[in-house]
Amino acid sequence: MASEDIAKLVESLAKAQVGGGELSFKGKSLKLNTAQDAEVVIKEIEEYEGLQALRLEGNTVGVEAAKVIAKALQKKPDLKKCYWNDMFTGRLRSEIPPALISLGEALITAGAQLQELDLSDNAFGPDGVRGFEALLKSSACYTLQELRLNNCGMGIGGGKILADSLTECYKKSSAHGRPLTLKVFVAGRNRLENDGTIALAEAFRIIGTLEEVHMPQNGINHAGISALAESFSANSLLRVINLNDNTFTERGAVAMARALKTLRQVEVINFGDCLVRSKGALAIAEAIKEGLHKLKELNLSFCEIKREAAVAVTEALEDRMKLEKLDLNGNCFGEEGCDQIQEILDGFNMTGVLGPLSDDEGEDDDDDDEEDEDDDDEDDEQDDEEVEEEEEIRAKEELDSPSKKILHSHESTPVLTPPVDVASFLAFPSPDKLLRMGPKRSTILAQKMDVSDTGKVVQAFLQVSSVFRDENAVKTAVQETADALLEKAFSIAVFQSDTFITSLLIHMGLLKSEEKIKTIPNLYGPLMTLNHVVQQDYFPKSLIPILIAFVTKPNRVLEEYSCARHTLLQTLHQV
Repeated sequence: MASEDIAKLVESLAKAQVGGGELSFKGKSLKLNTAQDAEVVIKEIEEYEGLQALRLEGNTVGVEAAKVIAKALQKKPDLKKCYWNDMFTGRLRSEIPPALISLGEALITAGAQLQELDLSDNAFGPDGVRGFEALLKSSACYTLQELRLNNCGMGIGGGKILADSLTECYKKSSAHGRPLTLKVFVAGRNRLENDGTIALAEAFRIIGTLEEVHMPQNGINHAGISALAESFSANSLLRVINLNDNTFTERGAVAMARALKTLRQVEVINFGDCLVRSKGALAIAEAIKEGLHKLKELNLSFCEIKREAAVAVTEALEDRMKLEKLDLNGNCFGEEGCDQIQEILDGFNMTGVLGPLSDDEGEDDDDDDEEDEDDDDEDDEQDDEEVEEEEEIRAKEELDSPSKKILHSHESTPVLTPPVDVASFLAFPSPDKLLRMGPKRSTILAQKMDVSDTGKVVQAFLQVSSVFRDENAVKTAVQETADALLEKAFSIAVFQSDTFITSLLIHMGLLKSEEKIKTIPNLYGPLMTLNHVVQQDYFPKSLIPILIAFVTKPNRVLEEYSCARHTLLQTLHQV
């Protein structure tokens, strides 16, 4: 960096000290690659007496820059708050763990006693959690009260590492007479799924001091939700529960309602887009009746709740005079049901708390109740099947292991796990199911699909790409299957490529449609799969400018997947 550039940067950062012991470089868009690039930041840190909070968000910090910044932090024992979210824009995933390790070691050396640690919006994946694992287990985090890891792509593996680290921190801090009292935990959009969530739930149960839990959009179904519910019962001070956009079904909702009956401090419940359904809503209504006197916000939007259950929820809110917001939008009440709910609230002197019901699906016929019950049963059976499949996979791994190969007494070969067919995978996609379709999965799926139907091709592509993981086996399976599907589709004359790309953009939430179409909840897999397919010879080059236009265009949805978006844009400009 030239001396005149450094001088300008010094001038622009002259107001970085914002008082209250906080030094902020927030949103400066600094590109700190080398030690020289970081000189100004280091100077500010070294000269700030009594540094208590450091904001580095909105910049990009490389490995070498992190090392020298860390060296400056070694002499800052008063540091309590680290706002290090969105700090690695454009970095390779392999760069992030060593950078975090350097910074973490500096805090430990300094003898810092952290209260807040925010690493949100850093797409570091499971390996990134290893980068701050030692920090979480150290005495620097015995005092930690707020941990924010939103949109980091931790996955199941990262969730388990995180859970182990928090548990060890609690045990070590307790042995020193000052047990960890974590209050706020944020980990939305991390693909934790059931296994990662169950591991974290056990850590929550042990800690027992949580006041806020935010875990939206993590692919959790009733098994993970039930585990969380049990852990919440051990956290009596819980005030905010945000599990938006997961999948409760009746079993998860009933388990969560049971936990809510034991909690007395809850102020905010966000179960929107969680498929609570009517039976789950009735269980939650019962929990409200028996307590939750401090409730301020209740979100049960887009949960397939019908009129009768919604009325029960509304009637349960009588005397909950602290209620400020009730969101029941996107359910199935019908016009009369919507009016009835508003009338009940008016009678309670709660006019104005009900949010808009503009997306109400209309009242279903009574016969549909039986269909919903059947759907719940099917969901539960499917969940049970997935558990059985996981057990079968583990059993097969044991059978295949040379040291653990077990044969039935009447057989000479191990019993193999049954394969998965195309219909089963498309009904409930998962990485395990895709792998278990076998080495001919891509050919089989392409043969089964009617590629003349553009809509079906889009849906199949999204279902396949939704299970994308960074693990090599899953990544390869997704890419090969997407290739077989799209190569066949683009090769036939009747296939409309423009319609395909338009429909795909609509389902990804990147293009508005006059029709009501529910967009997919997670764009990471589709973006990363597109990054592969656009490089293939079969992909029409005429579609590249369209993709560039919509991926480049500012979009709140894409902001959550900055690394995947950046990777795709780089590829699009190269092909």
